[in-house]
Amino acid sequence: MSRVYVTGLGVVSSLGFGRGAYWKSVVEGRSGFAPIEGFDTSGFDRSVAGEVKGFNARDFLTAAEARRTGRCSAFALAAARMAVEDSGLLPREVAGERTSVIIGTTMGEADVIGELEQTWIRRGLGAVSPSRLPLYGSTLLPIHLARAFGARGMVQTLPAACAAGNYSIAFAADLIRSGRADVVITGASELLQKLQFAGFVRLGAVAPDRCQPFDKNRKGLIIGEGAGIMVLESEAHAVRRNATPMAEVGGSGLACDAHHITRPHPEGTGSLLAMREAISRSGVTPDEIDFVNAHGTGTHANDKVESLVIREVFGDRPVPVSSMKGMLGHCMGAASALEAVACVLTVQTGIYPPTMSYETPDPECALNLVANRSATGKAEIVLNNSLAFGGYDAVVAFAKPGRLPYPAPASSFSQ
Repeated sequence: MSRVYVTGLGVVSSLGFGRGAYWKSVVEGRSGFAPIEGFDTSGFDRSVAGEVKGFNARDFLTAAEARRTGRCSAFALAAARMAVEDSGLLPREVAGERTSVIIGTTMGEADVIGELEQTWIRRGLGAVSPSRLPLYGSTLLPIHLARAFGARGMVQTLPAACAAGNYSIAFAADLIRSGRADVVITGASELLQKLQFAGFVRLGAVAPDRCQPFDKNRKGLIIGEGAGIMVLESEAHAVRRNATPMAEVGGSGLACDAHHITRPHPEGTGSLLAMREAISRSGVTPDEIDFVNAHGTGTHANDKVESLVIREVFGDRPVPVSSMKGMLGHCMGAASALEAVACVLTVQTGIYPPTMSYETPDPECALNLVANRSATGKAEIVLNNSLAFGGYDAVVAFAKPGRLPYPAPASSFSQ
């Protein structure tokens, strides 16, 4: 089985576009939260989100691409273009049957169907434009990328709730390990839209103006949006073109709580299994993990259970832990993909992202938090946690190139 290298990164986020701008904002602990501009929030008692501002699809897409893509797909294609350019792959190297596209999302272009429904209700079925109908469907996200790059390998959408990014990266890595692909463009994209926002507000899960992961007085999550895309390559392919890998994708753990649609299992059964599998499938021990990027939503149940699980995995060892959702918000399907990009950059730089807005320690969330400012330390192997609604639990390890045993163990997909 081949090692799997990360050779390119692309980002569209409330913290900036491209890995340079994004990482600078992360390291400085900036907030992407602002009043929502994309839809009317006058009927809600919440109005703040991690909304992507200033995104113009025509800055990244051709006129034809912009016409046939919704905003969520445009995020994904823009981030993919950045990632491929970042990787240094030539058009002929990324095109063909040995390149696959695996993209995650929660709701895809749900805003399009909402727009069509409102047009039908207010103006009648005859007013619905046929040209808008082909924009809808989460299955279209990877198709747009495949068309843009001429990728003729496997194309797949993974709608694995808020763990979609990690699921996609794990699946993409296994495609390479199994010999079915040399290059995979993977990650996730998500759009902030009214139906989604209304649902979380109705659940009482949205905080008024900020997200405070693991803080005793946390009041809930802030919804975000964006896309995180990475280029994965087999070791042989990367070596053949003299590419410099940023990080290696290690093992992954994929599991389910099998408990409740919105609440995690109180003992964290699925997330505990996922963390342990990601570590064991990387061929290392918990003592070799240098940093954990936590799911850390800022909701009471999620943070409490995740803290319990992290302590169960690492015991008394104070492994550094952080949640980026105090800056980005919870970007749903794109959350773990954007955070995976940060994990790769942590491996590269040795900088741990901060957990912002942390003020009051919670005894139930007793962790070695990187609080309110970034820190530096050893970062040879890091974990990216994603513990989603429905009990979707996905954990992926990232490591310095060559640090993990060879051949790299597979993920749960390969069983």
